[in-house]
Amino acid sequence: MSTASRTHGIKILKAVSSPLRLQILNLLFDKGPLSYTELMSSLKMNPSRDAGRFAYHLKFLLKADLIEALVDQKKYGLTDLGKMVIDVANRIDKKANKPKNILIRASRSAIEEFDPNKIANALIKEAKMPPEQAQKVAKEAETQLLKSKTKYLTAPLVREVVNAILIEKGLEEYRNKLTRLGIPVHDVTNLLHTTPQTTNPLEAAGQTVFKEYTLLNTLPRDIADAHLSGTLHINNLSTWILKPTETIHDTRFFLQNGLNLETINPTQPNQPPPKNLETALTTIFNALLHAAKETETTQTLEYLNTFLAPYTKNTEPTRTKEALHQFITNLSQHTDTAINLELTTPKHLADKPATGPNGEQAGKYADYAEEAQQLASLLLEAFAEESLQKPLANPKLTVKIRPETLKDETARAILLKAHALAAHNGTPYFANLTEKNHEQTVHSPSGFKIDAEPNGDWEIDTLRTGCLGTVTVNVPRVAYETEKDPAKFLETLKERLEMANRALDIKHQALRQHAKNLLPFLTQENNGDQYFRLEKTIHTINLAGLTEAAEAFTDKSINDEKTQTFAEETAQNITSFINKIGKKRGKHVYPATMPNPEASTRLAQIDIERYGIAKVHFTGTRDKPHYSTTDKLTLQNGNLPKKPQTPQHKTRQTQTGGNLTIIELDETTHEPEQLLSITKQLIENNNPEFFTYNRKTTYCTNCKKTWPGQTSKCPKCNAVSTLTYFDRSNET
Repeated sequence: MSTASRTHGIKILKAVSSPLRLQILNLLFDKGPLSYTELMSSLKMNPSRDAGRFAYHLKFLLKADLIEALVDQKKYGLTDLGKMVIDVANRIDKKANKPKNILIRASRSAIEEFDPNKIANALIKEAKMPPEQAQKVAKEAETQLLKSKTKYLTAPLVREVVNAILIEKGLEEYRNKLTRLGIPVHDVTNLLHTTPQTTNPLEAAGQTVFKEYTLLNTLPRDIADAHLSGTLHINNLSTWILKPTETIHDTRFFLQNGLNLETINPTQPNQPPPKNLETALTTIFNALLHAAKETETTQTLEYLNTFLAPYTKNTEPTRTKEALHQFITNLSQHTDTAINLELTTPKHLADKPATGPNGEQAGKYADYAEEAQQLASLLLEAFAEESLQKPLANPKLTVKIRPETLKDETARAILLKAHALAAHNGTPYFANLTEKNHEQTVHSPSGFKIDAEPNGDWEIDTLRTGCLGTVTVNVPRVAYETEKDPAKFLETLKERLEMANRALDIKHQALRQHAKNLLPFLTQENNGDQYFRLEKTIHTINLAGLTEAAEAFTDKSINDEKTQTFAEETAQNITSFINKIGKKRGKHVYPATMPNPEASTRLAQIDIERYGIAKVHFTGTRDKPHYSTTDKLTLQNGNLPKKPQTPQHKTRQTQTGGNLTIIELDETTHEPEQLLSITKQLIENNNPEFFTYNRKTTYCTNCKKTWPGQTSKCPKCNAVSTLTYFDRSNET
């Protein structure tokens, strides 16, 4: 070492030998560059009394090249050498004063000695904090933890201390990224003791973690706050970035290709195309099981009886029915599925090549019209027999009514069977496809629907796609906030719609980015053709309480002309704005008024807590308030009211993404012909497009009997705790 180097080293050691000079260096390290006055103030030195002493020490540090004058800022800052000296001094201090045997239980299930560098590394890696700033926070966290004199730390405790420091310093953006996701011990205990048998505690805990992750790390602050405050409701938040909400299947893909199971597990053997009806139904069921892991709610089997018709050629009806019974039983126990039945072969499908046994082409679907109708008839019979004692909650059944349906004798007879099932327990849904522009529409029992694009290809637009996700907008909240100012109401409403759309965009981006990992079965390919068409999925903005918002704004009933006019104008503005959003973003964004019991109840309850029950317009009772998201019709003496239109009829343009009308049946006996007559009237009035008959029933698991209405005690065995209620009107 040269004499000059040795001399400079001695100068540095002399510089840090003074507690005051070391204090100055630490201040500049912790707070960054400071002015002459700021340094004196932080050291609690008197400018008139201590100026000379302070100037001496400052000059000493400057000569030792440990600090430098930042002329432009009129401040002093640490040099690289100064930072190095602070680091060495800290390490010496730690070595000299380090408490023995401070252990930490790390998150990787290992016990190791406490190391503050790991705090800094976590801040840099996880929170993307600048290294210098991370070192400062780590140093402060270490000081606090060592002061606690604890002999045993845990990774969550260390993280909590670091997060508290970040909050104290106003570094919340880093805290959000560093925070630990999970649920308190008390909540886990509750899960173990109170979780219903149908829910897996492990799954429930995982959902909580992903909800927190989505709110903290995926959604922007304004959207997360909007969900938490009840301005919006993001449906299925726990899987928002993991899977689409609904899937519409094209079973021909699996009938032609079999099941490519290597996509989800390379060790599983692929299954060949089915050779008969039994193996075809098994193939479809297995496809549904795998797709259920990658779909949040309903999977819809569109054109099922038409696509299966070639497999029933020359097959005994009893054998076909037996296979259908087994299929229904399997579905009822495992997946949330909807079966859409065709009573006549759709024109747009008639000339398509039919897939037959072993995946081979077997003529056209028009050649199997008779077999398709027989399948529909037998499936309805199987449904009726399966639900003889207990109504089937799953699978759900939709019967499609086309212009030809009521003209075809066989189709009409099958439709009558469907209404017999509706009269018994309200099982089927009905899709009115009599309008020309609805011929290729696909409906889901949730109320969600998807249409072929104008001049588009119906197969590409409506099959192998689905509902990406749904965000429900609290429309009455807008009315309460804007105090009857029409311009402000519309402006605020548009802001909420735009916010809902941004949440859907984030979901679309996440699934597009991670689809291959998150959705291996749905994204499988055949000859380069991917099964699930993510880009064709519908982004649904659901409207909760449009009726109540109009009433709140006008202070009049929805039956009042002024209120209806306001609701209609609002609906037009919503539809126009959402259409512009869709065109601008190149996405399929549509408004809807679909049943959503969780959202409609939660949003109403939050508003009542915020504004008081006197101000809030809601549907239901004080104990069970909700905002309307469905249309309802109540039969009068077994007949439709004279004007069979719901208050929401004038806002039908907000239903392009989906809707459901519920026709309430009383406890009296209803004949199938009577309900079929009502269906005809609804179709003639072109209202509604998608509907179901709701028959409230009570099922007793003890005596295995179903009773009309909702009773508190079984009429036969007097049991109370063995009752299950069935009510299609989900919002009650």
